[in-house]
Amino acid sequence: MSEKQTILGRISQLAKANVNALLDRAEDPQKMLDQMVRDYTNSIAEAQDAVAVTVGNLRLAQADYNEDVETAKQWGQKALAASTRADSLRTAGNESEAARFDNLAKVAITNQLASEKEAKDAEPMIKSQEEVVEKLKTGLEQMKGKLNELKSKRDQLVAREKTADAQNQVQDAISSINVLDPTSELGRYEERVRRQEALAMGKAEIATSSLEDQFAELEDHSNDFEIEARLAALKADAQDPGEEKPQIEGGDFTSY
Repeated sequence: MSEKQTILGRISQLAKANVNALLDRAEDPQKMLDQMVRDYTNSIAEAQDAVAVTVGNLRLAQADYNEDVETAKQWGQKALAASTRADSLRTAGNESEAARFDNLAKVAITNQLASEKEAKDAEPMIKSQEEVVEKLKTGLEQMKGKLNELKSKRDQLVAREKTADAQNQVQDAISSINVLDPTSELGRYEERVRRQEALAMGKAEIATSSLEDQFAELEDHSNDFEIEARLAALKADAQDPGEEKPQIEGGDFTSY
């Protein structure tokens, strides 16, 4: 197998690769895509070098062909010039010189035929190389397109994976914060706050009760002065019944 056929086969194989099928069989699609991108990039670089050599050889063959065509043309012109000179000398009666120029014309024609044969023999090879070069160029373009496809799929896959990871993290965070779960940290904190609020309410209620008791006690002792005054009046009345009984604020107690 020739080098050109090997290169063309590799390019064709890579260009026809089914990326989706390869992804379906891959255990780690992202790693596989990264490796494929590296392989394609290296293969494209190698193929470009090989195609450049093939194109260079084709251009040399085309240059040789054009040179053979031009050389054949020049020998044809020399043959015509020599034949014309021979005819002129023969008309002038110089047969020997005419014969010499005819021989030169034959030599020129011989060289012309040789150059034409070389050009004609090169035509199939040049045509074949031109077809190969076109296929190689087309294959390279397909490989570059496949490389872009690989990069795009890899980037899409990486983006989707990151999005999925972010969504899972959000869902995990939401699941871990359940305000209705009394065993959760938030539930325990809420319970602690409620106990503190209850304690504050209890302290406030106790303080209010104590203040009310103090005012009630004050009210209870507000009659002590009147009680003492009345008691004194009773005692005075008992000692001196003939005296007029004093009027005590709050009612008439002159008679019992």
